[in-house]
Amino acid sequence: MSNTQQTPRRRAGARTALFLIPLAAAVALTSVAACSSDNNDTRTGSTGQATTTGDATHPASLTCQGAGIDDAARIRYRTETLIKAPLSTIWELQSDVERWPSWQQPVTSMKRLDQGPLRAGSQFRWTTPVPASPTTPATTLTITSSVQQMQQSNCIRWSGPAIGDGLRIDNGIHVWNFTEVDGGVLVRTEENWTGAQVEADIPTSTAFLGAGLEAWLKDLKTTAEAHP
Repeated sequence: MSNTQQTPRRRAGARTALFLIPLAAAVALTSVAACSSDNNDTRTGSTGQATTTGDATHPASLTCQGAGIDDAARIRYRTETLIKAPLSTIWELQSDVERWPSWQQPVTSMKRLDQGPLRAGSQFRWTTPVPASPTTPATTLTITSSVQQMQQSNCIRWSGPAIGDGLRIDNGIHVWNFTEVDGGVLVRTEENWTGAQVEADIPTSTAFLGAGLEAWLKDLKTTAEAHP
């Protein structure tokens, strides 16, 4: 194929990458689900991988009360780490969403849309800034998350879109697993994104989804292990 024929594809890929870099650098942005698992792996470092729809070499998707990510989604990522802290501390940090801005720098605001303890049916709206790129304006993404399933100290699952000026993820589902093991708590997480804008470049989207999840796990681990 000639250079002239390749140029439009290369430019399209560059535009998509420039869009995704600030998005994923902010954090894994959309939805979360968390649930316990029977696997008692005690690895101390994060171990992440992109997962492919229908790939039998990958384990079954994480679930919370039987519900997991979108198995048909083309953008998905899974990772885990061992956190050397009490389960109660880790669960409180993750489920007390109004305190996220205190330990996750990319979360700039948070508002619960209901009252009382977080539970199935709860909703919350949060924001994260995204800097300008050559193809997208600086904007603030607004994420509205709805808790779908939740089991105390075991799992939580929520979903919702991330929308900004010129920037959109139609929906995401994010799964977290919390399992007590020797030496701490094994925390697993898996998320998918859907939407035409992010699906325009699946490898890049997946790479940056993974970067966001790894950053979230790192912040959770650092904060929980430093907790008195």
